Amino acid sequence: MDYETLLKHYRPNVGVALFNRKGQVWLGQRVGNFNTLGEPGNDYRWQMPQGGVDNGEDIAVAAFRELKEETGISRARLLTITPGWLAYDFPREYKKKKWKGQRQKWAAMLFEGKDSEINLQADEHQEFDDWRWGELEEAPSLIVPFKKSVYKELMSAFIPLRDYLRAKK
Repeated sequence: MDYETLLKHYRPNVGVALFNRKGQVWLGQRVGNFNTLGEPGNDYRWQMPQGGVDNGEDIAVAAFRELKEETGISRARLLTITPGWLAYDFPREYKKKKWKGQRQKWAAMLFEGKDSEINLQADEHQEFDDWRWGELEEAPSLIVPFKKSVYKELMSAFIPLRDYLRAKK
């Protein structure tokens, strides 16, 4: 896919892989039913925080904003952002406005707060109804199938960082 197509037809988006000091990643269970988007028996409700990037908004600023809106978390430190865009297409039954899909940058962050500070109702538009700490490697199997390739790419990109966090604890 060429860069012009990405810019023109794919909604700019940011995702956050939030790690705790044990090297586990934050996973949220989305509000809603997603079992029509994949194999029967798996509702694909678990994912990491993500959302749209406003026109002209800095990626890091967007990542912190989305994290705060979706989880209530404000005590996190930015570790890195993926250098290029990761993209996926929306399935036919899941169209969003004029977009063919989404192009994402992913921010790896370190959670510096306490679990008790997490508030899934921090924003009027609640994205998640439950959350847990999990392993980065399990994330691709929990996400809706059309996002799976992006999750596999970010998993590969962030495993060395996760391993570094584990070595430091």
